Amino acid sequence: MSEQPLIQLEGVTKVFVTEDVETHALSGIHLEIRKGEYVSIAGPSGCGKSTLLAILGLLDSPTEGAYTLNGQAVGNLKLGDRARIRNREIGFIFQAFNLIGDLTVYENVELPLTYRGMGGAERRKRVHEALERVGMGHRVKHYPSQLSGGQQQRVAVARALVGSPSILLADEPTGNLDSANGEQVMELLKELHRSGATICMVTHDPRYALLADRSVHLFDGRIVEEGQIQAQSTGAAS
Repeated sequence: MSEQPLIQLEGVTKVFVTEDVETHALSGIHLEIRKGEYVSIAGPSGCGKSTLLAILGLLDSPTEGAYTLNGQAVGNLKLGDRARIRNREIGFIFQAFNLIGDLTVYENVELPLTYRGMGGAERRKRVHEALERVGMGHRVKHYPSQLSGGQQQRVAVARALVGSPSILLADEPTGNLDSANGEQVMELLKELHRSGATICMVTHDPRYALLADRSVHLFDGRIVEEGQIQAQSTGAAS
């Protein structure tokens, strides 16, 4: 792994204000993620996990503090600049899959490349490679409704991968799956990590948190524990 952090948060705070009520979702977060790392973010409901992931994914901005991605300060960019960097640097894997129902598997995976204005031949090459990588190359003409939950999540992983992002952000990627499909998706993420992908995953499942290189535990918007995870054998990792 490289010496320069891929992601660096310094003193990040997020406060939501509704009428006269202030909610401190994050308080003084300091976090580094290096290229090639697999980091899990864990903690109870309402501890700030999703807010932290939204800031990392440039879907939201911190109230205070600094966010550096690939050496660039990105914490307080304008919406258009955030969208452009998000499209090129960040791949998202959501709990609810977020596939577009009236688009085929191929078209769902192609969509982020279309937003880049990439040529048709390059798009086709990348889409087929991404779908083959997740074992869904035989389903290009199917629609999401024709797939199981596990297959839909594999397509969502292909969509996240297709643009060769700097980091994959996974938000409870097994939350809508049964245990068998959940373990298959976790094994897929592990394979991607072995091949060099940088992954940051929010999970409520302690078994899956242990599959990462490093675990970060949040409580009431603060990092209360952080450390390396010892390699171990679990059913999901086998």
